[in-house]
Amino acid sequence: MSNIFLFSLIIGLITALVVIPIMRGQLSGTKKEDKKKPSFIIPFITITILTMVLTFTFYYFTNLDRNFTSLWIFAIIVTAIGTILSNGKERLIKGIIFAASFIIGIYFLIAPVFNANEKFNQVKMEEQVEIQAFDETKTPASVPPQFARNKMKKAFGQVPNTSYYELGQLQIQKVNNEFVYIAPVEFSGFFKWWNGDKTPGYFTLSATDSSANPKFIKADMVYTPSSYFQKNLERHIRMNYPKRIFYGQTQLEIDDEGKPYYIRTYGSFVTARNGFKAEGIVMVDPKTGETMDYKLADVPKFIDGAVSPEAVSLQNSYYGKYIHGFWNSLFGKSDVKLPSDEGTEANVSPIFNEEGEMYYFTDFTSPKEGVDSMLGYSLTNSRTGKATYYTGNLEESYMDSQGALQIIEKKFIEKKWQGEMPVLYNFYGEASWLVPVLDSNGFLQNYFIVSAANPEISVYANTPNEALKQYKTALQKGGSSVDGRGTAEEKQVSGTVVRVYKEKSGDYTLISFLLDNNKNFIISSESNSLAIYLKEGDRVNVHYLDTEEDFLPVKNLTIEGLLE
Repeated sequence: MSNIFLFSLIIGLITALVVIPIMRGQLSGTKKEDKKKPSFIIPFITITILTMVLTFTFYYFTNLDRNFTSLWIFAIIVTAIGTILSNGKERLIKGIIFAASFIIGIYFLIAPVFNANEKFNQVKMEEQVEIQAFDETKTPASVPPQFARNKMKKAFGQVPNTSYYELGQLQIQKVNNEFVYIAPVEFSGFFKWWNGDKTPGYFTLSATDSSANPKFIKADMVYTPSSYFQKNLERHIRMNYPKRIFYGQTQLEIDDEGKPYYIRTYGSFVTARNGFKAEGIVMVDPKTGETMDYKLADVPKFIDGAVSPEAVSLQNSYYGKYIHGFWNSLFGKSDVKLPSDEGTEANVSPIFNEEGEMYYFTDFTSPKEGVDSMLGYSLTNSRTGKATYYTGNLEESYMDSQGALQIIEKKFIEKKWQGEMPVLYNFYGEASWLVPVLDSNGFLQNYFIVSAANPEISVYANTPNEALKQYKTALQKGGSSVDGRGTAEEKQVSGTVVRVYKEKSGDYTLISFLLDNNKNFIISSESNSLAIYLKEGDRVNVHYLDTEEDFLPVKNLTIEGLLE
């Protein structure tokens, strides 16, 4: 608190010195008897106190950083007033100060025009073609946040003194190697905070199992986003770090013992007071108020979202807009791509890879209206901020997330169901959108998978894994090859064909067969044209992916004696 008082005092003194004419007589006249009056002291004290009060009030309630650069607009106004009220040499000196502050203000205003290239170079991403294929034996974190939030609200009766509280911001993270949603219990108003003093805990819910129920975890939290005055979390952070530049909201993170911590991302401006580059986090124990400061490289392992989704969304906009500078982003728009706004957190969607690392997913589309073709997509590491941009197969045109949502809307137009949280995966070597489908009440109805390159290939089922099984069959029926480049092990087996079933699918044939080892296999004639000659009793050599499914995808099939 002493810092904000000192800051306000300094601003008050400087303002009074600039505004009040220093030479006696300028406020009271030029007569000799008037020059003896104490015309300087009283106005000086009055303006100092008034400015101190206004400065303290503004910075206390806005939680703005207390760097002197944050006063550039105020400096222009004050120096302009001081110049007008003064005379002679004093006016000249204050006029020079006004001119300097005005030039600095112009610099701050036009900084976005000249630092566009610097912003782009700062966030320039490594480029690749396609992400690694998803492991078919795993379950993606695919429970939509709206559905999770609805379930938590229905379980709110677990909270003591329920009327005091409401559900806070929802976010996903990994706790004890499980993907879960976390939502703190927050105060529902000023008087509830006044009477309650502290919140009782938070909710947790599986992000992979839609049938799971929320659990309320007791954990007293005094410093929260919904508390007031000195107990308000953002104000508490600002009081301890008055000059830090923060970007994005505070987030709740849970360690593996279930202890909650709030974190907030800090960094630096790119130029002047424009742009942002994430550099670290401030972590707060909400029970005691103890604060800790970590650079991104030193962030504790249990923290998944060290870089706020707002900072990642800003980074994506820099990468998409400023590839050829500021003016191109407004007029020519050559190579400009716009990040999607369909993400679940600040226009980005958190997902996890097979190692349990969290990334923010965003797809990019054309700035041209009416175009739903995806230009690429990015994955940004949520702990380091390092991003990779995936171009996709340049020989194919991928549908963007908005296009996938439109397909779902038309598919279930009578039921008025809609998709939420579209995420692009590599399923069996095919770029595919996985989208949870919700009804008008926000309840999960099914999971929809549609090919990004071939929108006519789509399936839906009650679970993501069931939808994956159907999708594999749909891909083969559609004439696409199936390539499971996840962690499924490639194996080889020889045996005798017991049963064969062939089904025509477009220009190709889908062949399902049973070997004498009681395992079922499936292959398309697109990947092996000779497979159409397969019959019962044939001896075959099969290379397949052990996905632990009912029908195992075949990569290569050799029929003994054929064409020998």
